[in-house]
Amino acid sequence: MLDTYRHKVVLIGDGAVGSTFAFSLLQSTNEIDELVIVDRTKEKAEGDALDLADITPLTSPVKIYAGSYEDTADADVVVITAGIARKPGESRLDLVNKNATILKTIIDPIVASGFAGIFVISSNPVDILTTLAQRISGFPKERIIGTGTSLDSLRLRVFLSKKLHLSVNVIDALMLGEHGDTSFAAFNEITVSGKPLKNLTALSSTEKKEIEKAVHQAGGKIIANKGATFYGIAKCLSAITRAIIENRNIVLPISAPLDGQYNIENIYLGTPAIINSQGIGQVLEYPLTTDEVEKMQQSAIAMQEVLTNINV
Repeated sequence: MLDTYRHKVVLIGDGAVGSTFAFSLLQSTNEIDELVIVDRTKEKAEGDALDLADITPLTSPVKIYAGSYEDTADADVVVITAGIARKPGESRLDLVNKNATILKTIIDPIVASGFAGIFVISSNPVDILTTLAQRISGFPKERIIGTGTSLDSLRLRVFLSKKLHLSVNVIDALMLGEHGDTSFAAFNEITVSGKPLKNLTALSSTEKKEIEKAVHQAGGKIIANKGATFYGIAKCLSAITRAIIENRNIVLPISAPLDGQYNIENIYLGTPAIINSQGIGQVLEYPLTTDEVEKMQQSAIAMQEVLTNINV
C-alpha cells in the first residue's frame, strides 16, 4: 500500500490543530514528498501551504498545496482534524452529533475517490468518531486510527514529572480508555528509567485520584486560557503519521479497535498498539489490575451508550 519512493499525506481541516500538525510533520520526517491541505476555506489552506513551503529548504523538498477530496485517491495517509472545536465548559461528548455529521460528509467522498490508505483521526469525541469512521468507510479496522489517549498519556507523564521532581523523559506511563473523563492511569505499570514506579515510591489512592483529575482537567484549563489546545495533539498526530510512513513498528497509546481485549468488543478505545505501514499492526492488551479492567469496561459502556443514539 505504501510506496517506497513516494509518500503522500492529505490533511482534512486546517484549523489550529491541523496547521500545527502539518508544521510538526514536516519537521519530523523526510519521507513524504507531497502534503495536501483540504479546508472549507480554500484561501486559508492556500495561505498555509505557501507559509509551510517556506520551511522546506530547512527540512525536505515537499510539494505542499491546497486541494480537494479528489486528491486523497492516491494518498497513503489521510489525517482528519476537521470538526467543531470544544468551547469552555463543554465536554468532548457534547460535540458528538455535530461532528458525527461532519465526519460522514468527509469520509464518503474520500472513499468514493478510491482512497486505499490509512485514516488518522483526532476530531472529538475521538473514540466515538474513530468507531464511526470505520463503520462509515467499511475499511478494515487496522486502517482506521484515532489519537485516543496519546495526549492524555503525555499529560500524565508531565504531571508525574512535576510531582516526583524527575525528568519527564525518564517516565513511561499510560492513560487508557476514553479520551475524556472516564480515562484512567495504569499506575501499576508506570516505570521510571525502566524500573517500576511502585518500587521507588508509593502513591496513595488520594494522590492517584488527584493526578488523574489533573489529566482530565488539563484540556479544559488550556481552552479556558487560550481558547484551544493544539500543540500536544498535533505532535501526537505527527508521531502516528510518521510511524505509518516510516513503517516504524513502535508502540503508541491510540484509539484502537477492541475485539475481545479486556472483554470488550466492537469499539475503539485508548490502548497501546503497534503502528506500522499497515496502520495498526497489533492491538496490545495492557496488563491491568482487576480494578483497572473494570474501569476500561466502564469506559466502553459509556461510549457504547453514546453510539446507540447516533444516526449517520
